[in-house]
Amino acid sequence: MSQTPHIGPDLDPSSPDEERRGYIPAVAGAYPVRAGNLVRPLVDGEPAFRRIAEAIEAARHSIWLTVTFYAHDFQFADGRSLFDMLDDAVARGLDVRVLFWRPNPESSRYGRAFPGTDDDRELLRARGARFAIRWDRAGTAYCQHQKSWLLDAGHPTETVFVGGVNLTAKALGSPGHRDGGQHDIYVEVTGPSATDVHHNFVQRWNEASERNCSDGTWGAAGVLSLPFPVRFSVPRGMSVVQIQRMVPPGRYGDGTATPGGQPYAIQAGERSILEQYERAIDAARSTIYIENQALPVPALAWRLGAALQRGVQVVLLVPSEPEGWVRAARRDPTRAGLFEAIESLDQHENFVLAGLRVADGKGSHAVYVHAKIMLVDDAWATIGSCNLHANSLGGHVELNASIWDGTVVRALRCELLAEHLGQDTSALDDCAAMRLYGEVAHANRRGAALGVGSPGIAIALNAADYGR
Repeated sequence: MSQTPHIGPDLDPSSPDEERRGYIPAVAGAYPVRAGNLVRPLVDGEPAFRRIAEAIEAARHSIWLTVTFYAHDFQFADGRSLFDMLDDAVARGLDVRVLFWRPNPESSRYGRAFPGTDDDRELLRARGARFAIRWDRAGTAYCQHQKSWLLDAGHPTETVFVGGVNLTAKALGSPGHRDGGQHDIYVEVTGPSATDVHHNFVQRWNEASERNCSDGTWGAAGVLSLPFPVRFSVPRGMSVVQIQRMVPPGRYGDGTATPGGQPYAIQAGERSILEQYERAIDAARSTIYIENQALPVPALAWRLGAALQRGVQVVLLVPSEPEGWVRAARRDPTRAGLFEAIESLDQHENFVLAGLRVADGKGSHAVYVHAKIMLVDDAWATIGSCNLHANSLGGHVELNASIWDGTVVRALRCELLAEHLGQDTSALDDCAAMRLYGEVAHANRRGAALGVGSPGIAIALNAADYGR
């Protein structure tokens, strides 16, 4: 494989990198498809934050992160809070910056945040916090939904984490979920594509909505803009990666190109995550595996239906106990299309709608699925913050990493199915593994009805009853 990363979205069809990327096409976006990345998926919050803490301790220059939801009950494994960790990094001489989402009245019900209220600022003063903050709004009912960590930006040790895990105690699930924590996923990326997460942070930092407000920054560095990166990180591995986003029109204005890329008209917005989902579903030949907090919007559900008709095995993992907004949508006649689309999928034998439930001495409890991933054909994956509902696809600012590397994707499939099915699927191809997923999930559903335990924690759901 060439050691020089490709820097455009359209790779040379005759190149080794194009062969590795395969038949699932990439999309045009602000960030190019780049070879030479080292990719490490991190399943569940507790292992993910253990690894992030290790990376923080190893950082020598900077720690920059984007935060949506935050609660003071969040702690790393050693008992330190987020602010403890960041203050310790400042004491070591690192440049530490945080972009916190500031909700609007229409979005304030979504969850706990750190919006920079008078009480929040008093907390920062009381602890003598010296890291820099900018607060950032999104439009009306939407939010700045990216959850990313960027360590040593612009240096040879540049490392990024992209995913959907929130900074709350309930997000700290452990593999197997006997602790009742949520199921979620991050991905660690080093190499050329890490530079695009760097570029994204600079774009957001420099145009953060509250930067000129009296309560919109914290710390001396909070008032200063950042330069865009001028070179991409050196190759570190064999994975082809593209950083992709959802950005509504008018949110940003500076289309400065990422290193090796082309200027991008970001003022018109970006929809590369949705476009990549569409292309990957349409290209699927054998299997589609989705974990998402939300039911896919009808437009994507119909594409999944076409894949099912082609004979593709499809597994859709969602929260086994629907959120309140899902139940409210069930009662809303204008939202009927969402459920009709999923119910039509459930008519196919090669489709499984599933959730997670863990048995304990007192019965069983639901495991909340907060992950936002899709795997196709053991060949391609996307991991990030983007849900498949109208908010993420229509107004939130989101960040995902798309990965073309069969070795990485297959290993992730095996890790997830070992957790959900209690079985090793490494000897199975992706089709056989997804058929097994359906068998175990349906067996667990029958067992739950009979009060009989079954292996694994995946349980089949009835689409016609979901949300009722």
